Amino acid sequence: MAKAEVKELLEAGVHFGHLTRKWDPNMAPYVYMERNGIHIINLYKTAAKIDEAGQALSKIAASGRKILFVATKKQAKDIVAEKAGNINMPYITERWPGGMLTNFVTIRKAVKKMAAIDRMKKDGTFNSLSKKERLQVDRQRAKLEKNLGSISDMTRLPAALFVIDIKREHIAIKEAQKLNIPIFAMVDTNSDPRQVDYVIPANDDASKSIEKVLSHVADAISGGLAERKAEKDASKSDDAPKAKAATKKKATAEEEE
Repeated sequence: MAKAEVKELLEAGVHFGHLTRKWDPNMAPYVYMERNGIHIINLYKTAAKIDEAGQALSKIAASGRKILFVATKKQAKDIVAEKAGNINMPYITERWPGGMLTNFVTIRKAVKKMAAIDRMKKDGTFNSLSKKERLQVDRQRAKLEKNLGSISDMTRLPAALFVIDIKREHIAIKEAQKLNIPIFAMVDTNSDPRQVDYVIPANDDASKSIEKVLSHVADAISGGLAERKAEKDASKSDDAPKAKAATKKKATAEEEE
């Protein structure tokens, strides 16, 4: 993973915080200065925190576990859907479904319902329904797809959450805290960093800033996934000669009999 550079973060506007009157005092360690009534984030600390979070996320990805991305604000939705989708990680960009984590069994039932509808369409059962019933099922499927389609492959609780704007996603934060799921997040100057395990102090309102931070995060996860694949491939190649030797041994034994 390429290290985050202060210059690129500066160019993306990652340093712009909120109005000074809206700040959370717990963000003081990450604030560099005040300019024109706005807090400026210390980008040296941001770069270090991106690298720290990246290393931890890479390890999670290398272990084969999932990282759930959460961002329902307009500026972040499309970026998160693209970046998380590219690395095959689940994401929530519509309204956070209450109980998404704390009542995961129910959420999984809803995802299975979506799969059941798809099977109905494949095996022809769907066509045997009345026009009105087909319309209702289609609407239900579309609603499920919109809210839960991006987590359809998430068969168990995620190993971590990556959140953009912890004030907005406070329900997701609370659920993760309750289950001791590690939280990674872009945290702006108006938020309390104590709610997060891996804080990335950054402007969470501008799409350029979100894009820049997420690019580094996605690269780190991608590196972890590549490491996992390499280990699997190496394991397979190590097993191949053993399997060949075992087959040869068996064939020799059979000939001797």
